Amino acid sequence: MKIVGKKTRRVDGLSLAKGKAVFADDMPKKDYLYAKILHSPIAHGKIVSIDKSKALALDGIEIILTHEDFTPHYFTTAGQGYPEPSPRDTSMFNKTMRFVGDRVAVVAGESLEVVEEALALINVEYEELPTIFDMGDSIDNDTVIHPGKDGFSFLHDASRNIAANISEELGDVQKGFNDSDYVFEGTYFTPYAQQCSIEPHITLTWLDENDRLIIRTATQVPYHVRRVVAEILDIPVRKIRVIKPRIGGGFGGKQEILNEEVCSAVTLNTGKPCRLEYTREEEFYAARSRHPQKVTYKIGLNKDLMMQSIDMEILQNCGGYGPHALTVMSVSASKTLALYRAPNVRIQANAVYTNLPPAGAYRGYGAPQGYFALESLMDEIAEQLNVDPIELRKKNYFREGEDVPIAKVLGEGREGFPVILQSNGIDACIDRGRELIDWDTLKNEKKSGIFRRGVGMATVAQASGIAGIDMGSVFIKMNEDGSFNLNMGATDLGTGSDTALAQIAAEVLDVPVDKMIVISSDTDTTPFDTGAYASSTTYVTGAAVKKAAEDVLSQILEQGKKLLEVDEATIENNQVVSTDGQSISYQDICTKSFYTDHQTQIQAVASKVSYDSPPPYNATFADVIVDTETGFVKVNKIVSITDSGQIINPQMSEGQAEGAIPQSLGMTLTEHMIFDDKGRPINTDFENYHIYTSIDMPEIIAEFVHTDEPTGPYGAKAVAEIPINGPAPAVANAIYNACGVRIRECPITPEKVLNGINQLPIK
Repeated sequence: MKIVGKKTRRVDGLSLAKGKAVFADDMPKKDYLYAKILHSPIAHGKIVSIDKSKALALDGIEIILTHEDFTPHYFTTAGQGYPEPSPRDTSMFNKTMRFVGDRVAVVAGESLEVVEEALALINVEYEELPTIFDMGDSIDNDTVIHPGKDGFSFLHDASRNIAANISEELGDVQKGFNDSDYVFEGTYFTPYAQQCSIEPHITLTWLDENDRLIIRTATQVPYHVRRVVAEILDIPVRKIRVIKPRIGGGFGGKQEILNEEVCSAVTLNTGKPCRLEYTREEEFYAARSRHPQKVTYKIGLNKDLMMQSIDMEILQNCGGYGPHALTVMSVSASKTLALYRAPNVRIQANAVYTNLPPAGAYRGYGAPQGYFALESLMDEIAEQLNVDPIELRKKNYFREGEDVPIAKVLGEGREGFPVILQSNGIDACIDRGRELIDWDTLKNEKKSGIFRRGVGMATVAQASGIAGIDMGSVFIKMNEDGSFNLNMGATDLGTGSDTALAQIAAEVLDVPVDKMIVISSDTDTTPFDTGAYASSTTYVTGAAVKKAAEDVLSQILEQGKKLLEVDEATIENNQVVSTDGQSISYQDICTKSFYTDHQTQIQAVASKVSYDSPPPYNATFADVIVDTETGFVKVNKIVSITDSGQIINPQMSEGQAEGAIPQSLGMTLTEHMIFDDKGRPINTDFENYHIYTSIDMPEIIAEFVHTDEPTGPYGAKAVAEIPINGPAPAVANAIYNACGVRIRECPITPEKVLNGINQLPIK
């Protein structure tokens, strides 16, 4: 292949390097109204009254909107395909507050300064209600967070504070345990974690010359934004245009309809452009984060160390509302239970409401929580049985040609589709990682002294889109100079998907990537796409690109043969070449087709929805040093080896892995949203919420092993999410190898490690 599999400069690289106006806020000034949200200061209560007279009296204040200005319309903020598998438990403004940060009002005015002054002048009287902050106290609590009302649509039992539930069993799990020679069980916890995108949520709205609502927003899901805003504000879809510009990071946090409907309501009520941007503090308590989960795994094995039964229980905190509640739990289960083969499998899971901030989508989407539990327990099993943890794993993987039953039982919010593995590079990932980390030497060396070194590993899987749900569409047309417009609804989050998809098209069309004009993510000018999530873009939209490009290539060949007046020809070096040596260039074919001979526009539209979702695989190895006097853990090296099929762009794929690893290390060692006894978040900035920075970074080695996935474009599988799943359990296992302390709760802080060391019988 000439282009696929090669390093290629990003199609947007030059504009980014030059600081061109590419992000949401890089717009010519339109005399915007500046909007800010008044957030609830209490975790649970009802609004008794709102007095906004003093605020409205300020010079420069245009409008203040509250629940009193709208008929309640219930929706989910989750940016998912219709019908959304999340409870419709949210309205634009609520009379009942369900967490500190819930929306009370929006204030819009001529400057941020006057708007902030107005926020302080709004007098709200609340009737406070009892609160629930511990997810373990939520089910069947006397305090019901969502009592329910007309228009409310729940997936499960709100009266018990359950937002979503999963209960599935394959085989007979209890019989499997009875027949097992060994049974092991462990419970593990992962907390809230913030995506920390460099660009906060921002939306700009205005009315165009035809009074259509234009929404320019930092989103992963422009088509879902259009549909949901139309529904909330009761206006036709045709009256809305959503433009997704370049995004300064999404990571799942922007798979949400978060402020677009509020900003739009201001514009529709005033006729004026509006700008609404969250502060960093608001990102922590009013946006979304990773769902806290308590995960219990119970695994039974026979004397040959083959798994007989796996039982998984999940308790998930979804906060005051339930976006993504069901589907995140589904992924926690379906991705982890698809790694190891067991004839008997059971999953029991509940997502519960509390009076803490709502969680949502975050890279990995439940898999990091599940794999922290599963891969920690796998090492505990190996330790207790005194067997090699790698060999224990290798004995139990699903292999090529095998059916993965959980995939059909547990889709994302609905029944899934069968998965028969057609590519699996897990062994190659392990073998390469083992070599690069120097596993056999470091694993078994004597641990002594103050600073103790250890290694750990984990293996993980993910998916390539959501089978039967994700759909991508593209339109390709040819231009007179032999270039091509590639119009796609796919959403580039900074991942480089525009470039990767252009590479696929260029490979088919036999042209350089710079002959591809990429236009993406505008609901007026690009075809439908479900959006950028679930690692779907390369696999799903890439297949649509390949299909459309092949159609265009066929048209070029047929048009070339007509113009040459021959029956047989091939395409070589941007030309149609006949068997008798005649040739005609792409430029001449298109120009003649436009103006003189056999006139037509060479173009094609293609869509792709896949009923396959082949898993990529990854082996992650960690090398750490534990200071046994302080409990501090220094990560020396992370080795991440991934099977993503045919890599479309190696440089960008390496970047995806290198970006995912520090996000995971933050969750593992330093990141934790802290709340006081009133449910108020207290570490809402980067001084007190410690993400991994360049100072903390270990050496990272990110490589890919080659497999060929027959269902993917040019053999490709997903890349973006899977590298985030492995570091947490790998580091936890390495800490145990270094000092003998097993920590089952993230973040693994020095205090927890030191406390564990002090409890060891021999230090």
